[in-house]
Amino acid sequence: MTAARRPASDTRVWQRMLSGRRLDLLNPSPLDIEIADIAHGLARVARWNGQTNGAHIFSVAQHTLLVEAVMRAQAPRVDGRVRLAALLHDAPEYVIGDMISPFKAVLGGDYKAVEMRLLSAIHIRFGLPPVLADQIVRQIKQADRGAAYLEATQLAGFAESEAKRLFGRDPGLPEATARDYLTPWTAARAEKRFLARFQILHV
Repeated sequence: MTAARRPASDTRVWQRMLSGRRLDLLNPSPLDIEIADIAHGLARVARWNGQTNGAHIFSVAQHTLLVEAVMRAQAPRVDGRVRLAALLHDAPEYVIGDMISPFKAVLGGDYKAVEMRLLSAIHIRFGLPPVLADQIVRQIKQADRGAAYLEATQLAGFAESEAKRLFGRDPGLPEATARDYLTPWTAARAEKRFLARFQILHV
């Protein structure tokens, strides 16, 4: 993992959370990570830079729940720890926000290094390996792409042909499930449902 450059010693590189924790962005400690902070933050971060239909933003919290639902549909017998990793796959965004992929490409390696350090600390905090096995990463990425296809076509104005080229195929969620997860929720509802799903998976 590439180390991110540490700024001058008088530059603040930590964020204070509502829980009172102070999380160092460049050297995050698992002890400073709380699921309530993650849920609260992700429920207020917009996917697609806010360029989605609906009365509310489509939050990263709701996206992660959709990804985990897609994974359950694709692999019903997958281990619960893998589903937990899927739920937490974008958890660093409670600190650094949701950068769209083109902007990540512009920023380059430093952004990715910070993101991966945060994700490793989050994994350790909740009993997952700091770095996931390649097979699990691929499973999560497949579910993530399936969720992105649904979001792109149902919320973000993409044509099906364009979404298929960028994200792959429709994951084929049951209609009622897709309707629920693709109707943007209030921040309070997204936070509550994220926490409820976490409690089920974190056993």
